[in-house]
Amino acid sequence: MNKRVFDVSVKGTCYCIGFDAMASPCEVLIETDDAQLVNKLAQQITAETWRIEDKFSRYNPNSLVSKMNKAMGKSIPIDLETFRLLEFANECFLLTDGLFDITSGLLRKVWQFDGSNNIPKQSQINALLPQIDWQQVRYTDSSITLPAGMEIDFGGIGKEYAVDKVVQLIAQTSDAPVLVNFGGDLCASKARKNNEPWVVGIELKGIKENTETIISFSQGGVATSGDANRYLLKDNVRYSHILNPKTGWPVQGSANSITVASHNCVQAGMIATISMLLGKDGQEFLEQNGFKYWLFNNQ
Repeated sequence: MNKRVFDVSVKGTCYCIGFDAMASPCEVLIETDDAQLVNKLAQQITAETWRIEDKFSRYNPNSLVSKMNKAMGKSIPIDLETFRLLEFANECFLLTDGLFDITSGLLRKVWQFDGSNNIPKQSQINALLPQIDWQQVRYTDSSITLPAGMEIDFGGIGKEYAVDKVVQLIAQTSDAPVLVNFGGDLCASKARKNNEPWVVGIELKGIKENTETIISFSQGGVATSGDANRYLLKDNVRYSHILNPKTGWPVQGSANSITVASHNCVQAGMIATISMLLGKDGQEFLEQNGFKYWLFNNQ
Protein backbone atom coordinates (compact mmCIF):
# COMPACT_ATOMS: atom_id res chain seq x y z
CA MET A 1 0.00 0.00 0.00
CA ASN A 2 1.30 3.45 -0.87
CA LYS A 3 2.36 5.47 2.17
CA ARG A 4 -0.18 8.20 1.57
CA VAL A 5 -3.18 6.08 0.62
CA PHE A 6 -5.81 4.51 2.87
CA ASP A 7 -8.68 2.10 2.30
CA VAL A 8 -11.92 1.44 4.12
CA SER A 9 -13.34 -2.07 4.40
CA VAL A 10 -15.82 -3.96 6.54
CA LYS A 11 -14.69 -6.51 9.14
CA GLY A 12 -17.62 -8.10 10.90
CA THR A 13 -19.56 -5.36 12.69
CA CYS A 14 -16.73 -2.85 12.25
CA TYR A 15 -15.44 -0.57 9.58
CA CYS A 16 -11.69 -0.92 9.14
CA ILE A 17 -9.50 1.99 8.02
CA GLY A 18 -6.18 0.62 6.75
CA PHE A 19 -3.00 2.47 5.79
CA ASP A 20 0.78 2.46 6.26
CA ALA A 21 2.71 4.75 8.60
CA MET A 22 5.86 4.64 10.73
CA ALA A 23 7.11 1.57 8.84
CA SER A 24 4.06 -0.37 10.04
CA PRO A 25 0.68 -1.55 8.79
CA CYS A 26 -2.00 0.47 10.57
CA GLU A 27 -5.63 -0.40 11.22
CA VAL A 28 -8.40 1.48 12.95
CA LEU A 29 -11.56 -0.50 13.72
CA ILE A 30 -14.72 1.51 14.40
CA GLU A 31 -17.86 -0.33 15.47
CA THR A 32 -20.52 1.71 13.73
CA ASP A 33 -22.86 1.48 10.75
CA ASP A 34 -22.32 5.12 9.77
CA ALA A 35 -20.24 4.92 6.58
CA GLN A 36 -20.23 8.68 6.13
CA LEU A 37 -18.75 9.16 9.60
CA VAL A 38 -16.07 6.55 8.93
CA ASN A 39 -14.97 8.19 5.69
CA LYS A 40 -14.74 11.54 7.45
CA LEU A 41 -12.73 10.03 10.30
CA ALA A 42 -10.45 8.21 7.86
CA GLN A 43 -9.31 11.53 6.44
CA GLN A 44 -8.68 12.96 9.90
CA ILE A 45 -6.97 9.83 11.26
CA THR A 46 -4.52 9.43 8.42
CA ALA A 47 -3.74 13.15 8.30
CA GLU A 48 -2.95 13.20 12.01
CA THR A 49 -0.84 10.03 11.91
CA TRP A 50 1.21 11.18 8.94
CA ARG A 51 1.61 14.61 10.59
CA ILE A 52 3.17 12.96 13.64
CA GLU A 53 5.38 10.80 11.45
CA ASP A 54 6.54 13.75 9.35
CA LYS A 55 7.29 15.78 12.43
CA PHE A 56 9.07 13.26 14.65
CA SER A 57 10.62 10.63 12.36
CA ARG A 58 14.41 10.63 12.22
CA TYR A 59 14.10 8.99 8.78
CA ASN A 60 12.51 12.12 7.32
CA PRO A 61 15.30 14.60 6.51
CA ASN A 62 12.82 17.49 6.82
CA SER A 63 11.37 16.48 10.20
CA LEU A 64 11.76 18.51 13.36
CA VAL A 65 13.86 15.70 14.84
CA SER A 66 16.22 15.77 11.86
CA LYS A 67 16.59 19.52 12.26
CA MET A 68 17.49 19.01 15.91
CA ASN A 69 20.02 16.30 15.06
CA LYS A 70 21.69 18.39 12.36
CA ALA A 71 21.84 21.63 14.36
CA MET A 72 25.46 21.07 15.45
CA GLY A 73 24.98 22.57 18.89
CA LYS A 74 22.65 25.40 17.87
CA SER A 75 19.30 26.02 19.57
CA ILE A 76 16.18 24.89 17.69
CA PRO A 77 12.67 26.22 18.42
CA ILE A 78 10.06 23.68 19.53
CA ASP A 79 6.35 23.73 20.31
CA LEU A 80 4.38 22.52 23.33
CA GLU A 81 3.69 19.09 21.80
CA THR A 82 7.40 18.45 21.37
CA PHE A 83 8.16 19.77 24.85
CA ARG A 84 5.66 17.33 26.36
CA LEU A 85 7.27 14.40 24.54
CA LEU A 86 10.67 15.51 25.78
CA GLU A 87 9.32 15.74 29.32
CA PHE A 88 7.96 12.20 29.02
CA ALA A 89 11.33 10.99 27.75
CA ASN A 90 12.97 12.70 30.72
CA GLU A 91 10.61 10.97 33.14
CA CYS A 92 11.49 7.62 31.58
CA PHE A 93 15.20 8.42 31.86
CA LEU A 94 14.89 9.25 35.55
CA LEU A 95 12.65 6.28 36.31
CA THR A 96 15.17 3.85 34.80
CA ASP A 97 18.32 5.50 36.14
CA GLY A 98 19.36 6.32 32.59
CA LEU A 99 18.51 3.03 30.87
CA PHE A 100 15.73 4.65 28.81
CA ASP A 101 17.69 7.25 26.85
CA ILE A 102 16.39 8.73 23.60
CA THR A 103 19.94 9.78 22.64
CA SER A 104 21.00 6.12 22.36
CA GLY A 105 19.77 5.78 18.77
CA LEU A 106 23.32 6.53 17.60
CA LEU A 107 24.18 2.92 18.43
CA ARG A 108 22.34 1.89 15.25
CA LYS A 109 25.48 2.99 13.40
CA VAL A 110 27.32 -0.09 14.66
CA TRP A 111 24.46 -2.47 15.53
CA GLN A 112 22.47 -3.78 12.53
CA PHE A 113 19.78 -6.14 13.79
CA ASP A 114 19.18 -8.07 10.60
CA GLY A 115 19.38 -11.64 11.90
CA SER A 116 23.03 -11.95 10.85
CA ASN A 117 26.09 -12.62 13.03
CA ASN A 118 27.75 -9.23 12.56
CA ILE A 119 28.76 -8.13 16.06
CA PRO A 120 30.51 -4.72 16.30
CA LYS A 121 33.93 -4.28 17.85
CA GLN A 122 34.21 -2.76 21.32
CA SER A 123 36.23 0.09 19.83
CA GLN A 124 33.32 0.97 17.51
CA ILE A 125 30.92 1.07 20.46
CA ASN A 126 33.34 3.08 22.60
CA ALA A 127 33.57 5.75 19.89
CA LEU A 128 29.83 6.43 20.23
CA LEU A 129 29.29 6.25 23.98
CA PRO A 130 30.47 9.84 24.74
CA GLN A 131 27.68 11.11 22.46
CA ILE A 132 24.98 9.19 24.32
CA ASP A 133 23.77 11.00 27.42
CA TRP A 134 20.30 12.52 27.73
CA GLN A 135 21.52 14.75 30.56
CA GLN A 136 23.61 16.74 28.10
CA VAL A 137 20.47 17.87 26.24
CA ARG A 138 19.13 21.28 27.20
CA TYR A 139 15.51 22.19 26.51
CA THR A 140 12.72 24.52 27.59
CA ASP A 141 9.09 24.73 26.51
CA SER A 142 10.20 26.69 23.44
CA SER A 143 13.67 25.45 22.43
CA ILE A 144 16.12 22.56 22.51
CA THR A 145 19.89 22.37 22.19
CA LEU A 146 21.81 19.16 21.49
CA PRO A 147 25.59 19.01 21.69
CA ALA A 148 27.20 18.65 18.26
CA GLY A 149 27.20 15.02 17.15
CA MET A 150 24.42 13.99 19.51
CA GLU A 151 21.02 12.83 18.22
CA ILE A 152 17.61 12.08 19.67
CA ASP A 153 15.21 9.43 18.45
CA PHE A 154 11.54 9.23 19.41
CA GLY A 155 11.29 5.70 17.98
CA GLY A 156 10.57 4.25 21.41
CA ILE A 157 7.66 6.64 21.96
CA GLY A 158 6.35 7.96 18.65
CA LYS A 159 4.16 5.11 17.40
CA GLU A 160 2.49 4.66 20.78
CA TYR A 161 1.92 8.40 20.97
CA ALA A 162 0.23 8.35 17.54
CA VAL A 163 -2.04 5.49 18.63
CA ASP A 164 -3.28 7.43 21.66
CA LYS A 165 -3.71 10.62 19.63
CA VAL A 166 -5.93 8.81 17.11
CA VAL A 167 -8.15 7.42 19.87
CA GLN A 168 -8.48 10.92 21.33
CA LEU A 169 -9.21 12.42 17.93
CA ILE A 170 -12.04 9.98 17.21
CA ALA A 171 -13.54 10.56 20.67
CA GLN A 172 -14.01 14.23 19.75
CA THR A 173 -16.44 13.22 17.01
CA SER A 174 -17.92 9.86 17.93
CA ASP A 175 -18.57 7.68 20.97
CA ALA A 176 -18.45 4.48 18.88
CA PRO A 177 -16.16 1.71 20.18
CA VAL A 178 -12.71 1.99 18.58
CA LEU A 179 -9.62 -0.20 18.40
CA VAL A 180 -6.41 1.30 16.98
CA ASN A 181 -3.61 -1.07 15.94
CA PHE A 182 -0.38 0.42 14.61
CA GLY A 183 2.00 -2.44 13.98
CA GLY A 184 0.97 -4.27 17.16
CA ASP A 185 0.74 -1.18 19.38
CA LEU A 186 -2.89 -1.03 20.43
CA CYS A 187 -5.46 1.10 22.20
CA ALA A 188 -9.19 0.57 22.69
CA SER A 189 -11.55 3.40 23.59
CA LYS A 190 -14.05 1.12 25.32
CA ALA A 191 -15.67 -2.31 25.11
CA ARG A 192 -17.47 -3.34 21.95
CA LYS A 193 -21.23 -3.38 21.64
CA ASN A 194 -22.97 -5.73 24.09
CA ASN A 195 -19.99 -5.10 26.40
CA GLU A 196 -17.83 -7.62 24.55
CA PRO A 197 -14.02 -7.23 24.70
CA TRP A 198 -11.73 -6.70 21.74
CA VAL A 199 -9.88 -9.90 20.85
CA VAL A 200 -6.47 -9.60 19.16
CA GLY A 201 -3.57 -11.87 18.27
CA ILE A 202 -0.03 -10.89 19.24
CA GLU A 203 2.37 -12.36 16.68
CA LEU A 204 5.85 -13.25 17.90
CA LYS A 205 8.04 -14.29 14.98
CA GLY A 206 11.13 -16.28 15.89
CA ILE A 207 9.84 -17.32 19.31
CA LYS A 208 8.94 -20.98 19.74
CA GLU A 209 8.70 -21.38 15.97
CA ASN A 210 6.44 -18.36 15.52
CA THR A 211 4.05 -17.95 18.42
CA GLU A 212 0.77 -16.11 18.45
CA THR A 213 -1.06 -15.46 21.67
CA ILE A 214 -4.65 -14.29 21.82
CA ILE A 215 -5.52 -11.58 24.31
CA SER A 216 -8.78 -9.80 25.06
CA PHE A 217 -9.27 -6.39 26.59
CA SER A 218 -11.99 -3.75 26.69
CA GLN A 219 -10.19 -0.46 27.22
CA GLY A 220 -6.69 1.01 27.36
CA GLY A 221 -3.40 0.31 25.65
CA VAL A 222 -1.38 -2.78 24.83
CA ALA A 223 2.23 -2.73 23.58
CA THR A 224 4.99 -5.27 23.01
CA SER A 225 8.75 -4.99 23.34
CA GLY A 226 11.31 -7.66 22.54
CA ASP A 227 13.69 -9.24 20.08
CA ALA A 228 11.19 -11.47 18.29
CA ASN A 229 11.74 -9.64 15.01
CA ARG A 230 15.07 -7.81 15.50
CA TYR A 231 18.14 -9.63 16.75
CA LEU A 232 21.59 -10.97 15.90
CA LEU A 233 22.68 -14.58 16.35
CA LYS A 234 26.32 -15.62 16.76
CA ASP A 235 27.77 -18.80 18.31
CA ASN A 236 24.26 -19.73 19.47
CA VAL A 237 23.98 -16.45 21.40
CA ARG A 238 21.00 -14.25 20.61
CA TYR A 239 21.67 -10.49 20.80
CA SER A 240 18.53 -8.42 21.40
CA HIS A 241 18.03 -5.02 19.76
CA ILE A 242 17.24 -3.67 23.24
CA LEU A 243 20.51 -1.88 24.00
CA ASN A 244 21.91 -0.65 27.29
CA PRO A 245 22.89 2.99 26.57
CA LYS A 246 25.53 2.90 29.30
CA THR A 247 27.47 -0.01 27.82
CA GLY A 248 26.35 0.06 24.19
CA TRP A 249 25.65 -3.68 24.31
CA PRO A 250 22.34 -5.61 24.21
CA VAL A 251 20.63 -6.14 27.52
CA GLN A 252 21.21 -9.64 28.88
CA GLY A 253 18.80 -11.88 30.75
CA SER A 254 15.56 -10.30 29.58
CA ALA A 255 12.61 -12.18 28.12
CA ASN A 256 12.47 -12.46 24.36
CA SER A 257 9.17 -10.58 24.33
CA ILE A 258 7.00 -8.77 26.84
CA THR A 259 3.48 -7.51 26.14
CA VAL A 260 1.96 -5.08 28.63
CA ALA A 261 -1.53 -3.68 29.13
CA SER A 262 -1.98 -0.25 30.74
CA HIS A 263 -4.19 2.86 30.75
CA ASN A 264 -3.01 3.97 27.30
CA CYS A 265 -0.58 2.87 24.62
CA VAL A 266 2.24 5.23 25.60
CA GLN A 267 2.23 3.90 29.16
CA ALA A 268 2.04 0.30 27.98
CA GLY A 269 4.96 0.84 25.63
CA MET A 270 7.02 2.55 28.30
CA ILE A 271 6.43 -0.26 30.81
CA ALA A 272 7.22 -2.98 28.24
CA THR A 273 10.45 -1.28 27.18
CA ILE A 274 11.56 -0.60 30.75
CA SER A 275 10.94 -4.22 31.72
CA MET A 276 13.13 -5.33 28.79
CA LEU A 277 15.86 -2.84 29.72
CA LEU A 278 15.93 -4.21 33.26
CA GLY A 279 17.03 -7.61 31.92
CA LYS A 280 16.65 -10.44 34.43
CA ASP A 281 14.93 -8.02 36.83
CA GLY A 282 12.23 -7.12 34.32
CA GLN A 283 9.64 -9.65 35.43
CA GLU A 284 10.12 -8.68 39.08
CA PHE A 285 9.53 -5.03 38.11
CA LEU A 286 6.26 -6.01 36.43
CA GLU A 287 5.14 -8.16 39.36
CA GLN A 288 6.00 -5.63 42.06
CA ASN A 289 4.05 -2.88 40.30
CA GLY A 290 1.02 -5.06 39.56
CA PHE A 291 1.11 -4.62 35.78
CA LYS A 292 -0.86 -6.90 33.49
CA TYR A 293 1.61 -8.60 31.17
CA TRP A 294 2.37 -11.55 28.91
CA LEU A 295 5.99 -12.76 28.87
CA PHE A 296 7.58 -15.10 26.33
CA ASN A 297 10.95 -16.81 26.10
CA ASN A 298 12.59 -18.82 23.36
CA GLN A 299 13.39 -21.69 25.70
